[in-house]
Amino acid sequence: MPFWIVFLVFFSDLWYTGSTSPNIVLLFADDLGFGDLGCYGHPTSITPNLDIMAANGLRFTDFYCASPVCSPSRAALLTGRYQTRSGVYPGVFYPGSKGGLPLNETTIAEVLKPLGYATAMVGKWHLGIGANGSFLPVYQGFDHYLGVPYSHDQGPCQNLTCFPPDTKCYGMCDQGAVLLPLFFNNTIIQQPVSFPDLVPHYNKFTTEFITESARKKQPFFLYYASHHTHYPQFASALTAGKSLRGRFGDALMEFDTSVGVILEALEASGIQNNTFVFFTSDNGPELFRMSRGGNAGLLKCGKGTTYEGGMREPAIAYWPGRIQPGVTHELGSTLDLLPTIAALAQAKLPSAQLDGYDMSNILFASQSSMRKTMFYYPVDPSIKLGVFAVRYGKYKAHYYTRGSSHSETTPDHDCHITAGLQAHDPPLLFDLESDPSENYNLMVYDYQPEYDLVLKKIQELKAQFEETMVFGESQIGKGSDHSLEPCCNPQCTPKPACCACIP
Repeated sequence: MPFWIVFLVFFSDLWYTGSTSPNIVLLFADDLGFGDLGCYGHPTSITPNLDIMAANGLRFTDFYCASPVCSPSRAALLTGRYQTRSGVYPGVFYPGSKGGLPLNETTIAEVLKPLGYATAMVGKWHLGIGANGSFLPVYQGFDHYLGVPYSHDQGPCQNLTCFPPDTKCYGMCDQGAVLLPLFFNNTIIQQPVSFPDLVPHYNKFTTEFITESARKKQPFFLYYASHHTHYPQFASALTAGKSLRGRFGDALMEFDTSVGVILEALEASGIQNNTFVFFTSDNGPELFRMSRGGNAGLLKCGKGTTYEGGMREPAIAYWPGRIQPGVTHELGSTLDLLPTIAALAQAKLPSAQLDGYDMSNILFASQSSMRKTMFYYPVDPSIKLGVFAVRYGKYKAHYYTRGSSHSETTPDHDCHITAGLQAHDPPLLFDLESDPSENYNLMVYDYQPEYDLVLKKIQELKAQFEETMVFGESQIGKGSDHSLEPCCNPQCTPKPACCACIP
């Protein structure tokens, strides 16, 4: 081989892997549906910054979260392991939960820190607080944390202002718990949080973190987990009343604006060409909120279900000069982010069994995904029932289906909580390329003998996967203790009403 070809191959390899450690920005939306962004077809969503990322980056059409609800989805994202392994099931953590993401699980932040990365998290944690804040991000690999440690409806909200000047939050939220706290690292700095001021604080924090890391020439990992599109929506004066989509649209617009702040900080620091930015969402939309919830587009059902609308998410990979603009139909998952980021940073993978794959083939070479299957666990996974559905290539087989209260109010009664657990033998089989809405069971509407072979292969893959699955001790099953709820005046009485501190 001529020397110049060897040189080009070597140089190309350096160009893709990076001769210096890349910065990593992970943007995680909350309860955002497949059809919510302008770049995914919503006619009135104002998301110019995410749309720019999609136009100049790689937009995924077949990207999945690992759970149809918050806490287990976030555990899988940060560890590259199904939530069943870490014990983050069933359901979600509450303010007084005794459990949390086990400290022996390795997060993306902990993968990167040995390489000298600065690490910071902003926004919604929802992986437990624990006694003395023992499960907070600063004990899970993050140098800094600014945010709310759980869903912002998990405390009384009816008297709080969600939109300026004084529009109260819609609904009641959870009663009997402490007012929503804002943490800096492991200290409460505000309780209750001021929603109209929250994102301006976040924007200042992210800009300073990026700018300071760039000044020090230190690679960094920034994890921004937005609250915005989760109920109750909120926004600052910058976007309140500015969208065409009502309060949900205003909140989404503010999240998009905060994405723009991050992109501007990268550009102003001259590091946009050495920063990998990835956007996706934790689970599908909460359809029972109607216009105050998200939109799953043409996908079936939403949050809380193992139909496509519950777990198939918008996703965008963005890296100027490194990732070529386009659209990919290759299979990807939040589980794949840890191994992908580890590969980009040339970091050592955790010793625990991972469920993710390096997506570099998709991102940099327009090649086939290493992921060939996706396994769908319900909100309350069990060893007895196993996975509810399996995707293999373009086919998806449902072994069990069930509706959810999160997906009420839609015309499709399969989505409703009254659609109880139903086993399917043979499994329902759908071609997701021609029928992404899961309307036409191939075993009924268009039966071909080859479908029996497809189901046989899927059954083999399911059995192989479930043989390797070891369920961790349920962290959420440990229950809750009101004394563990975060309070800025821990010795005050009577609780929870006395837990209030306004700086």
